[in-house]
Amino acid sequence: MTTIRRFCCNDLLRFASVNLDHLTETFNMSFYMTYLARWPDYFHVAEGPGNCIMGYIMGKVEGQGESWHGHVTAVTVASEYRRQQLAKKLMHLLENISDKIDKAYFVDLFVRASNMPAIKMYEKLGYVIYRRVLRYYSGEEDGLDMRKALSHDVDKKSMIPLKRPITPNELEYD
Repeated sequence: MTTIRRFCCNDLLRFASVNLDHLTETFNMSFYMTYLARWPDYFHVAEGPGNCIMGYIMGKVEGQGESWHGHVTAVTVASEYRRQQLAKKLMHLLENISDKIDKAYFVDLFVRASNMPAIKMYEKLGYVIYRRVLRYYSGEEDGLDMRKALSHDVDKKSMIPLKRPITPNELEYD
């Protein structure tokens, strides 16, 4: 049986094996601690039998006005637990928090342009490619900014794709 619960400090010592996938970004400990302290509602773990960490999602809420949105910083599932819809459940959890609690207009995420399995999964979840960010990953690989409109974006303006790619220095950060 899988349990999805809030991420806690002790999980920081237990989740390294989930990050072994070469497509998963691994951050330093203070980065994870900042997310845990500032956006605890956006940091969840899927835990299996024997308290084994199967996957996690971490994100935040940011922006202003119609740019107020939930952001998926990382979502990953250990390879042995894939194809069980864990990522889908974690994504829906973050989307619901963004929509119902924080009244966000959309959820966005960045994905490597070469990560076709993830892109296909996000498309199945209702995300569209909003824009391409040139050399987003380590100055080498392009990233795709994908978005999904939430209930507050009635006209779905947040999903209208940009016509040209941008560079990382053109991104807006809060």
